Amino acid sequence: MKNFFSNVKRSFAFPSPIEDEKLLLSRKCGLESVRLGAKAAATAFVASAIPTMITVRKLPWARANVNYAAQAMIVSSASMAAYFITADKSIMATAKKNAQAQQHNRGAC
Repeated sequence: MKNFFSNVKRSFAFPSPIEDEKLLLSRKCGLESVRLGAKAAATAFVASAIPTMITVRKLPWARANVNYAAQAMIVSSASMAAYFITADKSIMATAKKNAQAQQHNRGAC
């Protein structure tokens, strides 16, 4: 079944070398964005987990009102936000760089 759906995207026409290059570049950009997003998420996880754990252990109000699920929500929301913001910024920066390169190449012709 998996092979059936993976073959649906294939076309009968042969792609041009330019299309292959664009596809390869977009995949590379996507992988780079994922890597940068994961790095930012790991940093945000540590940066939000340490103060959250210290606060829950030291402050009486937090000890009484912030349970384990709330602690996990605080830490994971910071990590998710960092991941998506960084990945989006990376994708937009790459798109801007590619657009400027295409504009520069058109002007040279």
